[in-house]
Amino acid sequence: MQNLYDEVGPLDRRCYEEFNLSEEILMEHAADGMADFIRRHFQKGSSILIAAGGGNNGADGITLARLLYEEYDVSLWHIKPPKSPMSLLQKKRVEKIGLQSIETPKESYDIIVDAVLGTGFAGEFNAELRDKMQKLNNLNGYKIACDVPSGLRQDGTCEKDTFNAQTTLTMGALKKGMFLDEAKEFVGDISVLDLGVSRSVYEVPSNWKLLGYEDMKLPKREKKNTHKGSFGHTAVVAGEKVGAAVLAASSALRIGSGLVTVVECEMHSLPYELMRSEHLPANATAIALGMGLGNVWSEDELSRILANDLPLVADADILYTSRIKQLLERKNIVITPHPKEFASLLQLLELAEVDVSTLQQNRFKYAELFCRNYPDVTLLLKGANVIIGQNDRFFINDRGSSKLAKGGSGDVLAGLTAGLLAQGYSALDAAVNATLIHTKLAELYKGSDFSLTPTALIELIPELESSTKKAL
Repeated sequence: MQNLYDEVGPLDRRCYEEFNLSEEILMEHAADGMADFIRRHFQKGSSILIAAGGGNNGADGITLARLLYEEYDVSLWHIKPPKSPMSLLQKKRVEKIGLQSIETPKESYDIIVDAVLGTGFAGEFNAELRDKMQKLNNLNGYKIACDVPSGLRQDGTCEKDTFNAQTTLTMGALKKGMFLDEAKEFVGDISVLDLGVSRSVYEVPSNWKLLGYEDMKLPKREKKNTHKGSFGHTAVVAGEKVGAAVLAASSALRIGSGLVTVVECEMHSLPYELMRSEHLPANATAIALGMGLGNVWSEDELSRILANDLPLVADADILYTSRIKQLLERKNIVITPHPKEFASLLQLLELAEVDVSTLQQNRFKYAELFCRNYPDVTLLLKGANVIIGQNDRFFINDRGSSKLAKGGSGDVLAGLTAGLLAQGYSALDAAVNATLIHTKLAELYKGSDFSLTPTALIELIPELESSTKKAL
């Protein structure tokens, strides 16, 4: 996993003060990293447009133009005139080697580099800049953002005409704002460039981490003297929409739970491998509750099912009820809301009154608010980029895709989480691993993006281990 930061200014200052590295040295390394990326991916002689702003992000772009001059067909477009001391210095240097800026770009280039605005952008585009950013986005070519796409603010919110990058080459360390759901549309693939020291030296510990598939820990069955009871018993409480419980139960079984029981108050036809009971099994080791729950259970019946301290996954309908207040007192619980459910929960708990749009623009803030007030609860906030939080530790899984935007996908995720809890994973580990498994399954699916179904996700679980070994 990788560290995430609200801003890297303090890390840069640490380089100046502790390592005696100047601003200019960091800039040269940043530009050299971008030049190296371009040399590795594009043939010499390719045409490049570098759009530069007036600050240090623009200076990075001007420096890049100097490094690539003569190797590539470089055009330098000053969208904003150089203003910062470093951009004025780099402009003098690039002019000394004979590269002059252009007034109007062509319609097409092999490569387009956005070095207009950096991480300091916090406002809105004025009319002139908006017009130029629209023009930049409409040009044909492979689009690369320098540090962050211009228009992306520190908090992750984006201007309407934010640069639409295919690759973002970010400087020194990962910025948390690049992983807000809204930013996913603009950042493309992200690579981190060193600034004169390795990342392990440049970075300091952070409470926010970006997950990778190397962090995924699948269940292991290493002991030979075992039986079905050795691997836990997941109880999935069914409700009005029993199909949701069946999806969750089937997921729990596939991910390794030795036994899975669907707890229901009405008889339904279930897959043969799933057990059925009207009561919580005495040997249950984890419970999943809420998916398709509705109102078929009485309060007394639910109270009997929940009269224990078993690890619990609380999802969907249960998050809208006052009962959730009692459940949040458990020490081993994962809640798995989507944004609408989370906004409702924040209001129910009297933590905040926000609509879904406001929540989505402030996902980090409200995840931290919830976890600060409920430090024993593990939050799995669904979205294009999933946030997992517990107390003061937070993780982002940015591997989600539109393939998963289909009813039932969340039931599979809840079942994966419950199945891991049943096998002895901690709440935080279950949530982290379940979301990585969930997105990996979507990647393994070879059909059309729009055709993935929850059952197809479940059927792909057996392929996880071989795919992980190949990736490593």
